[in-house]
Amino acid sequence: MLDLTYEMPKPKTIAGAKHDWELVIGMEVHAQVSSNAKLFSGASTQFGAEPNSNVAFVDAAMPGMLPVINKYCVEQAVRTGLGLKADINLKSAFDRKNYFYPDLPQGYQISQLYHPIVGEGEVLVELGDGTARKVRIERIHMEQDAGKSIHDMDPHMSFVDLNRTGVCLMEIVSRPDIRGPEEAAAYIAKLRQIMRYLGTCDGNMQNGNLRADVNVSICLPGAYEKYQETQDFSHLGTRCEIKNMNSMRFIQQAIEVEARRQIAIVEAGGEVEQETRLYDPDKGETRSMRSKEEAHDYRYFPDPDLLPLEIEQAWVDDIAARLPELPDEKKARFINDFGLTDYDASVLTAEVESAAYFEEVAKGRNGKLAANWVINELFGRLKKDDRDITDSPVSPAQLGGIIDLIASDAISGKIAKELFEIVYTEGGDPAQIVEERGMKQVTDTGAIEAALDEIIAANPAQVEKAKVNPKLAGWFVGQVMKATGGKANPKAVNELVSKKLGS
Repeated sequence: MLDLTYEMPKPKTIAGAKHDWELVIGMEVHAQVSSNAKLFSGASTQFGAEPNSNVAFVDAAMPGMLPVINKYCVEQAVRTGLGLKADINLKSAFDRKNYFYPDLPQGYQISQLYHPIVGEGEVLVELGDGTARKVRIERIHMEQDAGKSIHDMDPHMSFVDLNRTGVCLMEIVSRPDIRGPEEAAAYIAKLRQIMRYLGTCDGNMQNGNLRADVNVSICLPGAYEKYQETQDFSHLGTRCEIKNMNSMRFIQQAIEVEARRQIAIVEAGGEVEQETRLYDPDKGETRSMRSKEEAHDYRYFPDPDLLPLEIEQAWVDDIAARLPELPDEKKARFINDFGLTDYDASVLTAEVESAAYFEEVAKGRNGKLAANWVINELFGRLKKDDRDITDSPVSPAQLGGIIDLIASDAISGKIAKELFEIVYTEGGDPAQIVEERGMKQVTDTGAIEAALDEIIAANPAQVEKAKVNPKLAGWFVGQVMKATGGKANPKAVNELVSKKLGS
């Protein structure tokens, strides 16, 4: 866990009519590989292209067309495995998964069942309250994505868009280590963050580039610990899979709804049937889609058109050597090097672009002050304007310039906020703006003292009150700041007021 220390979170408990129940969750996350070409063809993976325009003969299953493996997709899968601290299998193989796919012309999916490219790994899922769950990764395998069936263009017919057919997916399969809806969402978020740092998946859930099948079961308190000791699944309840979830919010809702459905069945004396279900957010319920298939139901067999995939350890080592700094390591470094809080470091490392922006601002400056300005002022304003950090009108150099002016006492915090607004809306060099617009704060104690003496002379009654009650001295500070147009150095003003009034 690096230099960061976390406590293990308690499992989510739901009260039934007869017992308290705990949740057990495993996830199969489908992440679309960031690549220009598909897994077995040279067709484009561009999102939003005209329907059926990104389709090669292989994708359309034209007679005599054979798949050819895309080396870059393999590299992306290896990179993801390394980023999840997983074992990389130097030998893997592809299988045919036979099933009725209306949007896969070949009638089967090329996947990896028996020999996946990536073995066991782990993810540290932080929950923001000083707790973290270590979720074990069972495997990552590559497979083709299916096309898209469209049912709302005609009342009598369905249409098929094959643009997505054959795009490389990584299926990331976790162990049943997740213990609640919030943890499930945090796990997806962490996977997304790691893959975005690695550049292996953009994590765009809205476009379907990241989606999850969520396996939910329930058990009585204490049963999960027995499972952990023995790895015997009989200690856990029967699981149901909620298919194709692409929203963090809906994932959490679906888990809660499905768990309560299972609790009601079991407490009524029934048995939960293993099946695949869909979540209906409008009705707030899950409904049966089909009985859960086992591996033999798909009639897997080795794909005869693809040789086993063999990669060299030297190639894997080279990929490992080129990995970027990952979120957990970056967060620990920000805390150690810049003295940031756990919360601030988490916010700044949430996106790789945000981390890079902050680091450039903080270089050679006070890390805490830089973090405060990036998070509170810049992120706050960008959020208000619905803008991304990559579209920030304030560059790291400009924000750093504002911080330099604060550090040198050239401007006060109040003036700095006014300056930030000018730079945000108009651009320009902060130091030059301060000079040209006369925004420098007054540090001349003589000028400040003269202004204070005038205010004291004009308000003898207030002076007497302040001598009796020192808390009222703040009134004089405010008057001096007002008299100097907010440009007086606040520290100097406070010191002079305290000296003059003996408070």
